[in-house]
Amino acid sequence: MGKSQFFRANVGIVVAGADGQVLAARRAERADSWQLPQGGLDVGEEPFAGALRELEEETGLTVACVDLVATHPEWLVYELPPAARSKKTGRGQAQKWFLFRLRDESQPFDLTAACSSEFDAFKWTTLEALAEETWQVRRPIYQELARYFSEHL
Repeated sequence: MGKSQFFRANVGIVVAGADGQVLAARRAERADSWQLPQGGLDVGEEPFAGALRELEEETGLTVACVDLVATHPEWLVYELPPAARSKKTGRGQAQKWFLFRLRDESQPFDLTAACSSEFDAFKWTTLEALAEETWQVRRPIYQELARYFSEHL
């Protein structure tokens, strides 16, 4: 990985429905791996702009489909196990999280409209349940999101 160590700047997106459930995505290469949409910031990109870009790339949802509800006030950080580190991710990720609500749940979204092939399925679940089934590295982050965003869900 080189001599310097870093944490990749990243954004995370929670998309909630009116019933308080959130949109979880299944990683295409791992049928048992569910997570929230997230992705790295481009050089010079502000976190909110990055969140909107990642939302569309990974889910096909555009800014016209959602309303911003809340932003976590802190950057949340997780460290990757040594075997999962790379030149792209470094030692881990520092993430700014955004909570959006779907404007019109009767309007279906199309996974095939997403630019990314990272995910192959979506489901609705609670943040608490997702925290229990996501990769253990992400669990503390998701538990914090469930705690912080609970008043909005």
